[in-house]
Amino acid sequence: MRVSSSIKFAIAAFAAVLAAVTVAQPARAQLGQVETLARQMILLDYDTGTVIFEKNSDELMPPSSMSKLMTAYLVFQQIEAGKLRMDDMLPVSEKAWRIQGSKMFVPIGGRVKVEDLIRGMIIQSGNDACVVLAEGIAGTEERFAEMATEKARELGMKNTTLRNASGWPDPQHLMTARDLAILAKALIKDFPQHYHFYSEKEFTYGIDQVTKKPITQGNRNPMLYKDVGADGLKTGHTDAAGYGLTVSAKRGDRRLVMVFNGLKSMNERSREAERLLELGFSQFDNYKLFTAGAVVDEADVWLGNAQRVPLVIEKSLALTLPRQSKAGVKVTVVYDNPIPAPVVKGTPVAKLVVSNQNATVMEVPLVAGADVQQLGFTGRISAAVSYLLWGAKKQ
Repeated sequence: MRVSSSIKFAIAAFAAVLAAVTVAQPARAQLGQVETLARQMILLDYDTGTVIFEKNSDELMPPSSMSKLMTAYLVFQQIEAGKLRMDDMLPVSEKAWRIQGSKMFVPIGGRVKVEDLIRGMIIQSGNDACVVLAEGIAGTEERFAEMATEKARELGMKNTTLRNASGWPDPQHLMTARDLAILAKALIKDFPQHYHFYSEKEFTYGIDQVTKKPITQGNRNPMLYKDVGADGLKTGHTDAAGYGLTVSAKRGDRRLVMVFNGLKSMNERSREAERLLELGFSQFDNYKLFTAGAVVDEADVWLGNAQRVPLVIEKSLALTLPRQSKAGVKVTVVYDNPIPAPVVKGTPVAKLVVSNQNATVMEVPLVAGADVQQLGFTGRISAAVSYLLWGAKKQ
């Protein structure tokens, strides 16, 4: 028999009254409603993965220089695998030297240290740096783009196709805001030791041939210069895409990731980014439900040497909710009752369904917290008769 068990618990400073709900698939709709000038946008909580706001987040768009995040991901992966070192010197091809757009001004025929190329790519948004890195890793930029698209699929970026390393305009070089958010989260999670590059505000490389002075360029991310908690990631701009930004900001224990594209100017991009981040931090918060290893409930066991088995959540669970709308959270444990023995500890045997009104729904597996052996033949006969007559004994 399929049963649902409701649970009561406290979320921060409020008590939610819990009731059984219909099992549903995780919601894709955003928590709140917001007007934005961006053509495409998504704002999500880094820890819970909850989408706070979104607009056309699965619409294909030219990512421009925001696609350099994937180039950085592959470079960091090569470094961690020992295939590339920070002090390696990579050759500069004529293709890299000739590419237009933003540049770090690498010398044709020269060699540039990988660490300098990383800063040139991230801080100065150098298209030339991207080509040098791509050719150094894959031999050709075309092969590197294939590797980048393959990696996108591995990361769950279902709608991404990359044709170059820099984001140079190409009708087939396309991503979505959601895919860029997935990539930003992966960069932060997988390479915390390299993420500091994204918060550096300037980098000096090369000599101006007219003034004969060193060339210093500032980081184009406008949020690094505002008191919003931002610590990366990348801007983008082309005529077709407009002005875009992938940014992450952290306040206290909470981190947000935002992607938007299609703004009309740098000033508009800066104002919109600050406004949306402020809304995300001020109007929403995270509330812890269960810690990893917590016993959420107990289930009856059929024909086992124990009458009940604990249902355990393996990972900590938190919800992102509007601060002014905390009530209405519903948690339900769903499983087939009774669970037949034998039961192996760690085996998924139930699921936790969490809902907050119509804003967010998620399903989390629950595992058996103990082994339960099957009774012998005589014991099974006795238990079956007892269960049919009296039901399970509650302890």
